[in-house]
Amino acid sequence: MSETQADPGLSGKMYLYDKPELINPEQHADLGFQRIDKPFGFCAKARALPLTISEVPAAMKDYPVIFVSKDQLVPMAVVGLIDDVNLFVDENGNWEKNRYIPGYARRYPFGVASETGGSRIAIVIDTAFEGLAKGGEKPLFAGGEPSDATKQAIDFCTNYERDRLMTENYARELAKYDLVQGQSAQFTPTGSAEPQTFAEYFGIDETRLKALTDEQIVAMNKVGLLPVVYAMMMSLGNWRTLLQRRAERFGISEAEALTRKIN
Repeated sequence: MSETQADPGLSGKMYLYDKPELINPEQHADLGFQRIDKPFGFCAKARALPLTISEVPAAMKDYPVIFVSKDQLVPMAVVGLIDDVNLFVDENGNWEKNRYIPGYARRYPFGVASETGGSRIAIVIDTAFEGLAKGGEKPLFAGGEPSDATKQAIDFCTNYERDRLMTENYARELAKYDLVQGQSAQFTPTGSAEPQTFAEYFGIDETRLKALTDEQIVAMNKVGLLPVVYAMMMSLGNWRTLLQRRAERFGISEAEALTRKIN
């Protein structure tokens, strides 16, 4: 999930964006937003969404928060199991009320592209978004300048990018302690003596965390790592509720929800 800028165009891929373009009045002056039936339809098939470090304490209440891999310490909110179905987006394309919505989804169809090895950023927009159309009631530009709505989106994206860079710094610090290991989520169905694995992921290894020296714990706390580490560990209790959510969504038993693929 890289977001890269290659002046004067855009290169690389952006997760969930089908046709990202650098936003500019020459190309997009006649575009505006219109109401659509399914506002979160663009991420209805997502199994996980990226988080920034500042989002983890809020997201841990609703989702298992894991890492992409040992080499990519990007926090991810898990929203689906087995199928390509976001279990928090209903059939009408709405995110379930009173659940934390990751900023990555809230900023869409806007996003940020950054140059490789540089510090410049540019705002992009997914022109494939069905809520974006010529003559839309909420224009992107007014008089050749970004409209108020676009300015608000740009501010949100800029702040999100700042948090994303903080998250990269967090990842570099966390990597020093080699705490992230492969793990599995398991459930023992009624009538079974053996637990079954229904998800494999990368997370904080509690044994390794306990083995750290007092000096290492103090060092982690000074840079703000400990609260996030503990929040991620606590979030893993949501694996069971996610499994239950899948069973309820498809009208199947928890035992079937462990392995039965629906889509």
